[in-house]
Amino acid sequence: MPDEHAPAIEDYLVEDRKFPPPPAFKEHSLAAGTFLYDEADSDYQGFWARQAADLLTWFDDWHTILEWKLPFSQWFVGGTLNVAYNCLDRHVEAGRGDKVAYHWEGEPGDTRTITYADLLAEVQRF
Repeated sequence: MPDEHAPAIEDYLVEDRKFPPPPAFKEHSLAAGTFLYDEADSDYQGFWARQAADLLTWFDDWHTILEWKLPFSQWFVGGTLNVAYNCLDRHVEAGRGDKVAYHWEGEPGDTRTITYADLLAEVQRF
């Protein structure tokens, strides 16, 4: 017979606890301040154009940031990029090949750590 005073699963659906980040993490966070939000709010197309230009490697530049024709939208029209290159190759080329790309933990306790260089080699095998 179930205990009528025991919490039900529904009692765990609402979470109001907060877990603040450690000070060292917060110090290096992009969320320190609202400057990014303010910039994106005031000129969202310009904001995303700067982010795309600064953070991604493009093989062909785009000519239009956003083409909005309901119900469709296209970002960075005319631009060409390679997602695999942006995720892997450029990190290896920049000397970060020995850094951990991801650390996987499975069941029951299986783990695998793979570097950017190792992951690039695996992807190139395809």
